[in-house]
Amino acid sequence: MKSFRSLVCCLSLLLVDLTQSYDLHDPSYILGQSYSQRRNNGLPYRTLNPAATDSQCRSRPLDLVFIIDSSRSVRPGEFEKVKIFLADMVDTLDVGPDATRVAVVNYASTVKIEFLLKHHLSKDTIKQAINRIEPLAAGTMTGMAIKKAMDEAFTEKSGARPKSKNISKVAIIVTDGRPQDQVEEVSAAARASGIEIYAVGVDRADMRSLKLMASNPLEDHVFYVETYGVIEKLTSKFRATLCGMDPCAMGHDCEHICVNSGSSFNCKCRSGFILNEDQKTCSLKQVKVEIIQDPCMCEARLAFQRQTQTSIQDLNAKLAAVTRKVEQMENTLGRM
Repeated sequence: MKSFRSLVCCLSLLLVDLTQSYDLHDPSYILGQSYSQRRNNGLPYRTLNPAATDSQCRSRPLDLVFIIDSSRSVRPGEFEKVKIFLADMVDTLDVGPDATRVAVVNYASTVKIEFLLKHHLSKDTIKQAINRIEPLAAGTMTGMAIKKAMDEAFTEKSGARPKSKNISKVAIIVTDGRPQDQVEEVSAAARASGIEIYAVGVDRADMRSLKLMASNPLEDHVFYVETYGVIEKLTSKFRATLCGMDPCAMGHDCEHICVNSGSSFNCKCRSGFILNEDQKTCSLKQVKVEIIQDPCMCEARLAFQRQTQTSIQDLNAKLAAVTRKVEQMENTLGRM
């Protein structure tokens, strides 16, 4: 009986662990995860959700300003790819007077505001305006461009919403070189004014300068691509960030659980597991086993002792009775 109770206890614990690990209502999930783990030595591979990446942005409105480098190092064909990237970004946004508004600041050795937040309030007119932008050539005055965007593009006069509306102000800087002026102080001032800055570096871009410009956390606000030819790959990353989509739905490489942390995600393990140093995979938690004696053992021992004492008393009584009979028989034989 005791062994049966232990078996039931073990089966119950196993069932609890299974329900925490898998959705038992969806057998395909169990099979799929098992196959993935066998195929990757226990590490599930990263997958993307096409439905999530292809959907349009339907979330928080933004006051969004692109700050684009068109210095001499950016060749005409490369600048056209930047414009395609901007147009693709606009396509992913929910644009309108009460939704996202877009402006573009173009810079080289001089800075030019191509159009303000108030000028174009539909996707088509914004993309037409982007298509008309021409490179400025010459130097790379990134700090000057950030200051002009802060002082002129992000103002209510230029179409930015008042602070009371609680509309996020976002600047995306795209550059392939090293700034020829100071960016640290002006970037800090822009961030302090409430502007969230993303820095996109291409090819020869100076990574230190990108980090000085971008908002924290840097891993969510600094991007790098090898060439302008692949800059469109960043569209999905910005879509997840600016549209407020769930980064976990966009694709993740967490072994157990993906947790949305805003513009990014972090990994979490199921109960009984701990997160490894790679912050993605999980290992079974080492549990210290402490053997606790069953309190029922005491009662069983006492019951056994009582039963034994009773049996001994019965045997003693029977022995005494037999002894008396023997004595009586001996007395009878002696008289004969």
